[in-house]
Amino acid sequence: MGTLDGKVAIVTGASRGIGRAVAERLGRDGARVVVNYAQNAGKAQAAVEAVEASGGQAVAVQADIGRLEDVRRLFHTAEERFGGVDVAINNASISVFKPHTEVSEEEFDRVFGLIARGTFFALQEAAKRLRDGGRIVSISSGGTVTGGPGAGLYLGAKAAVEQFGLALAKELGPRGITVNAVLPGLTDTDGMIMPPEAVEQAVDMTPLGRLGQPEDVAGIVAFLVGEDGRWMTGQLVRAGGGLM
Repeated sequence: MGTLDGKVAIVTGASRGIGRAVAERLGRDGARVVVNYAQNAGKAQAAVEAVEASGGQAVAVQADIGRLEDVRRLFHTAEERFGGVDVAINNASISVFKPHTEVSEEEFDRVFGLIARGTFFALQEAAKRLRDGGRIVSISSGGTVTGGPGAGLYLGAKAAVEQFGLALAKELGPRGITVNAVLPGLTDTDGMIMPPEAVEQAVDMTPLGRLGQPEDVAGIVAFLVGEDGRWMTGQLVRAGGGLM
């Protein structure tokens, strides 16, 4: 028996990186997983196959989280396929790192449109559709704690996501639904764009002495959405090996 047997989980941005690791972990724990992707159907299908190889059930669903109609279709498809939704993981993201004075209006709209606006309406849809006792986790960034040059646009959008969750935790508490955010530190994914010397310096400053792995973050998410996480809500969980 898995800790999530009988549960249905949607993981946005699940075709690679942290999202894929979360999808695989929830599948191993017994959840039926909806693997959301925006463009790369091949990677999404590979994630589905990885979940199934570990004995779980999964389906890939294309949806652009920046489009409200796609968000609604994603949840509707999950309900049609698996009969309901119990867990929503908001992981879909986009990164633009450049000095404040160089950010264009188009870049601002693109980043906030996906991360802030998209996650807001994904949270709204989850609030409407999750069964009582459900779990919501948003993936933010440890950078909202530490800050960083050139990161204001990205981290501003992530900070908004954290605030959405803090409010929603209080709104959904009476239904037994928990809402939390995980703030990963530097994590070894293909989206990491720091130069090698900067990565090495960050590792040297990290008390646990290594780069984070997607599976590290997935383990924390698994705890929050499982039965043992039932008493945690409205929390911003730092997951950076002690660096922040």
